[in-house]
Amino acid sequence: MRALLTKLEQASALDRAGDRLQRSVQATLRPQRVRDLLHGVFIGHPLHPALVQVPVGSWISAAVLDLMPGQRRAATALVGLGTVSALPAAIAGLNDWAALSREQRRVGLVHAAANAVGLTLYAGSLAARLRGRHGTGRALAYLGLGAASAGAYLGGHLAYKQGAQVNQSISELHRIGEGWHPLADMANLPQRKLVTREVDDVSVILYRHGDEVTVMLERCPHQSGPLGEGEVTEIDGHACVVCPWHGSAFRLNGGEVMHGPSGNDQQILPTRVVDGVLEARLP
Repeated sequence: MRALLTKLEQASALDRAGDRLQRSVQATLRPQRVRDLLHGVFIGHPLHPALVQVPVGSWISAAVLDLMPGQRRAATALVGLGTVSALPAAIAGLNDWAALSREQRRVGLVHAAANAVGLTLYAGSLAARLRGRHGTGRALAYLGLGAASAGAYLGGHLAYKQGAQVNQSISELHRIGEGWHPLADMANLPQRKLVTREVDDVSVILYRHGDEVTVMLERCPHQSGPLGEGEVTEIDGHACVVCPWHGSAFRLNGGEVMHGPSGNDQQILPTRVVDGVLEARLP
C-alpha cells in the first residue's frame, strides 16, 4: 500500500485532469468571502473535515441498522441525510484541494474520485429504498461505504503523510527552548514594518505598532510560505501580513486568519521588554 501511494504521489499523468479541474474550481468559487467560508477561516480551522463527519456518521449508522430487523425506515433516513450532507462537504474539500501543491493534488484527485463513486452509489441506494427495493438499496450502500472508506484512507494520507491543510508552522514551537529569549532592542525596531529574527534557529517576524510588538512564527501555516517576505495590509481595520505564496492573511495583533487558503490561525509568542530589550517565550 505504501508503494502504491508513493506511485500515486508521483503520477504526473493525473496532472492534466487535475490542472483542468483546479482552474474550474478557482473560476467557479471566485468571491474571496466564499473561498474563506469554505476554508473555515471563520472558525480558524479547516471546514472540510468537520463537514465530513455528518455523511460518514450517517452512512456508518445506516450500515449498522441495515443488519437489524425492522429498521428500514431509519436506515433510509440516514442514507438520505448522508447523501445530502456529502455535497457541501465535497465543495469545501474541492476548495481546499485547489490550493494544494501538485503532489498533494494528485492524491486528492483520487480521494475525490473515490468519494464521488461512493456518493453515486449512495444516491442509487436511496433511490432503490424509496422504491421499496431495500435489498438492492442495502447492497449499493455497502458498496458505497467501501468506496467512501477508500476515499477516507486517501484523505488520511493527504493530512498525515503529505500535510494537506494541517498547520505547517506549529512544529516550529517544539524547537524553541523554555524561558525568555532576547530578540531586539526596542530602540532599533522600526514602526509598522516586518522584521525577521530567530529564536533558537526558528524564524519569527516582529511587527511594532507604537509600544506594542507582535512576535509571530514566520512560516505560513498553509504551505510554509515566508511571511517575512509578505506585505502588511489593513483588513477590516486590522494590520495583517499577507503570505507571498498563496495569499493567506493573518492579523498582526492576534494571529487570527483573515483570508485563506489557510484555515488555521498563526501562532503568536508572548513578549515582554526588559531594560529596553524585547524578549519572547513559548506560549
